[in-house]
Amino acid sequence: MSFKNLTLNALTVDVEDYFHVAAFDKTIKPVDWDSLPQRVERNTDILLQHFADHNATATFFILGWVAKRYPELVKRINAAGHEVASHGFSHAKATSQTPEEFLQDITAAKQLLEQITATEVTGYRAPSFSIGKTNQWAFSALQKAGYQYSSSTYPVVHDLYGTPDWPQKPYLRPEGIWEYPMPVLNKLGKQLPVAGGGYFRLLPYWLSKKGIDGFLAQSDTPYMFYFHPWEIDPEQPRFKEASAKSKFRHYTNLGRMEAKLLRLLKDFQWRSVKEVYKL
Repeated sequence: MSFKNLTLNALTVDVEDYFHVAAFDKTIKPVDWDSLPQRVERNTDILLQHFADHNATATFFILGWVAKRYPELVKRINAAGHEVASHGFSHAKATSQTPEEFLQDITAAKQLLEQITATEVTGYRAPSFSIGKTNQWAFSALQKAGYQYSSSTYPVVHDLYGTPDWPQKPYLRPEGIWEYPMPVLNKLGKQLPVAGGGYFRLLPYWLSKKGIDGFLAQSDTPYMFYFHPWEIDPEQPRFKEASAKSKFRHYTNLGRMEAKLLRLLKDFQWRSVKEVYKL
């Protein structure tokens, strides 16, 4: 696959609420989600306005749990010209599911999103980038469910995920699924994470931009950025019982994220995965 226009970068949003994140798996159980204040619609609508203001389109990997409760939000995303893609239904890591459970989860999410938008959903991202060596069967399940591409791997070393010895560029899997790995910067013999998420929120903007510029200078494939709607919401409820590590990862710099995002939208051109990768 060749990319003629490297000035366009892929903007992606994992649409989930603050209580869905893996950092709180041991603190909040799925049975409790409905009883918690829900912030995802408000936060995602703010993002939609920011994207419109900066002529940016994105791929929204939407959790089925969210889509079921906020179908009008999904419709607004689609109507604004963004790509609607799947983040699965239950936010269960692929590594925690059996092949049968995984297939059921990704099929239910795809069918719901397509029912809401009347548009085919072709893309998928696993929660916590949870596809790797131990569950490559997930790609066969994605193909069976009717997906065309995945963006579920991150070729870095990390305590929660990572496929450091897997391809760093888009490639067609033997199962017939395109995989679009998250971008890394190769420097000093290491693969540094520069795809956004918590690293973007934690680090100063100039350093994150330097990493993106470095990736673009050394790569012949487009850059891809990801983040979550809850990351622009410093007023979200706090879970005091969470571990210190989890609270650091989740809450640090929430109040600075929106301003950083606006700088990012201004400094680069952004389009959906489908448009950037010519799907």
